[in-house]
Amino acid sequence: MTTTPARNVLGEPLAGCCDAPTTGFYRDGFCRTGTADIGRHVVCAVVSDEFLEFSASRGNDLSTPRPEFDFPGLKAGDRWCLCAARWAEAFEAGVAPRVALTATDEAALEIIDLPALKAHAIDLS
Repeated sequence: MTTTPARNVLGEPLAGCCDAPTTGFYRDGFCRTGTADIGRHVVCAVVSDEFLEFSASRGNDLSTPRPEFDFPGLKAGDRWCLCAARWAEAFEAGVAPRVALTATDEAALEIIDLPALKAHAIDLS
């Protein structure tokens, strides 16, 4: 049985998002997904204070450390794999964070239009 490598929204091999803090549903630094990832943590974003406040207002506090989950808490400028639906919600509210297209899994396109992602694109290099 062969496995297809994860691809990004540009159709290329998926690049890593972040190792400090280590992100991704599988905590391997990649915003890849699988059947266990119900939230579709596929958008590699550079979070902002506005987004962190928005996410907390929606019941997902990403700023507070949660040592029991080995989660250090995020601050503006950190990269993190976000749920595609939360990013889309933030986009609609005008507070979507910047996105690394090369590190955003193509599964994001099931929920988010590519032009919206491109409008918020940054380069990780």
